Amino acid sequence: MHRHALPCTAVASTMENPMDTSASPNPAAPAAVVDEFLRLVMIPDPQSASRFTAPDIRIRFTGNRAMHAPGDTSAFNAKRYAWVKKKIERTETVAGGTPEATVVYSLGTLYGAWPDGTAFEGNRYVDRYVVSRGLIVQMDVWNDSAEWLLVRAGLAVL
Repeated sequence: MHRHALPCTAVASTMENPMDTSASPNPAAPAAVVDEFLRLVMIPDPQSASRFTAPDIRIRFTGNRAMHAPGDTSAFNAKRYAWVKKKIERTETVAGGTPEATVVYSLGTLYGAWPDGTAFEGNRYVDRYVVSRGLIVQMDVWNDSAEWLLVRAGLAVL
C-alpha cells in the first residue's frame, strides 16, 4: 500500500518475505525486526530488545538527544512518564531497501500516564529505523510529548 507520493510500502508485522540476513541472528524482514524490537522495548525489556540492535547503534531521541542503547531510551522514558506504551497504527518499509540498509517507519500514538498519574492517549509518534542485515543500526524518534507538557504547564494551547 502506498501513501500519497511517498515511496513507502506498508508491511504487515509478520515474518513474510524475509530478506537473506544469514550473517545476522535476526533473519527477518526489516519491518518484523522493528515490530519485535518495539514490542520488547515497550515491556520494557531493553536487554532483550538489544538483540535486534547493532552494537554501534545510533539513536537520536526526542529533543535531538543522542543515545547509544535501548536501555538509554527506557531510562529516559522512566523519568518522563509514569508509564508509556505505543499503539502502532502502521509499519512502513521504504521501497528500494537493500540487505545493507532498509528504512522502516513506525507510526502511531503513545498512551500512558504522566509522572503525577494523569492518563493520556493520542500522543502522535513517528520512529524512523535503518535496518542492516537484520539489525537496527539507526533509530530516530519524534513525538508530541514536549508540546503536551507545554500545554500542561500553561505555556501553549493545542
